[in-house]
Amino acid sequence: MDATTELLIRKAEREDLEAIVAIFAGDPLGGHGDTTDPEAFGDYVAAFEKIVLSPLQTLYVAVLAGEIVGTFQTALHTSLSGRGSSSLVVEAVQTREDMRGRRIGERMMRHAVAEARERGAKKVQLSSNAVRTDAHRFYERLGFARSHFGFRMPLK
Repeated sequence: MDATTELLIRKAEREDLEAIVAIFAGDPLGGHGDTTDPEAFGDYVAAFEKIVLSPLQTLYVAVLAGEIVGTFQTALHTSLSGRGSSSLVVEAVQTREDMRGRRIGERMMRHAVAEARERGAKKVQLSSNAVRTDAHRFYERLGFARSHFGFRMPLK
């Protein structure tokens, strides 16, 4: 039996922040400037408080044997196009490096898809860094299809 059968996916709590940040900071491909430097921790606390206060966003953790082994965030977005349809946007999907290959990411994504259905979304969408070819194969295996090009403009 797969060890992830005991995997718990729950809403993140303030006490989970250090473990979540460590997962982000340990990602060599992310390029988001995440760090476990204590001087930066206030930035994460401020972001966490904004997320928790939003009824449209949820930050999750995946817990196995009492340890946080993954995280992801969802946001419900409603647009006038598509006759006012909603999409569940999934962000910051990360599994702790030493826990990859155990289907933890798959369980997190299936949780996100279930949330989308419960909230009446017409689709689930996400973006993935162009260099993350393993992640692209992972999402395609779960039924996601490449459909759009992404653009960004960094603001100073």
